[in-house]
Amino acid sequence: MKPRVGLLLGDRNGIGPEIAAKLLARPETHETTEAVLIADPGVYRDGQSVAGIEIGRELEFHPLAAPANGTDRGTATAAAGKEVLATIKQAADMAAAGDIDGFVFAPLNKQAMHLAGLGFEDEMQFLKSHIGFEGEVGELNVLEKLWTSRVTSHVAIRDVADHITTDGIARAIGLLDRSLRASGLERPRLAVAALNPHAGDGGNFGREEIDVIEPAVAQAAADGAAVEGPYPSDTVFVRAKEGAYDGVVTMYHDQGQIAMKLMGFGSGITVLGGLPFPVTTAAHGTAYDIAGKGEADPTALIEAWRTCTRMAHSAKGANT
Repeated sequence: MKPRVGLLLGDRNGIGPEIAAKLLARPETHETTEAVLIADPGVYRDGQSVAGIEIGRELEFHPLAAPANGTDRGTATAAAGKEVLATIKQAADMAAAGDIDGFVFAPLNKQAMHLAGLGFEDEMQFLKSHIGFEGEVGELNVLEKLWTSRVTSHVAIRDVADHITTDGIARAIGLLDRSLRASGLERPRLAVAALNPHAGDGGNFGREEIDVIEPAVAQAAADGAAVEGPYPSDTVFVRAKEGAYDGVVTMYHDQGQIAMKLMGFGSGITVLGGLPFPVTTAAHGTAYDIAGKGEADPTALIEAWRTCTRMAHSAKGANT
């Protein structure tokens, strides 16, 4: 049976509805997956209009109980943010109940969500709290076949070193390893990036590599992960790009994000790793500056759909 994957249109004031329409217009989208649309019908129609597409295919449709009133294109509004939060809740409830096998959301806007009272650092923590999940979660960034996880995320650079712990690194390695396996890779090859220049140069530029990172790598390897490092962060991505690794564990947000976005800004995706069902999205934002012009490229959302589908297939196979 095809997995049932939900699709959310994201922030109605951004490019989400139009790139979602472009995704749904592709025959390939429906070949191995049953698409379930969770959205305001008016926003869905508007997305088709902006994209210049009329989708002739009948889709299973779950309208929102409380949609926003009107679209204020190119602007972060509390109404749009509230709608996004309601949509995430609805999709999460459906996934938790087994009505869908995972979901993909088009780009959200954190400012709009905070205006609506998000109450959490990001949508991942909001989602985790809503379903009452107590396991380890984290954002994973994916570009084609290369995945990354990070030990710290939305933390000031001056505080990063204080948040780097052996346990935290071990959790990031484990999350990346499990998520790659869930995507269908039997034994992922992982590298761990150093924190300091030249991987600390034997302790001359900091001892975090010796005292904190190396023990975490050794422990993860002893537990069965195919992991190496720490390696200097200015070279590890060169080797990963050449295919030496399937995933890289980074120490902080921009250490991996800069490399990944330079290699492929328009096609990178984000996986909300560790949740009991797959959730993916495009790594780029709502692009308010071009919203409504029909110019938005759906490549990243297409990749997010493919990855969620693959993970859903893998999960269904494991449960049969």
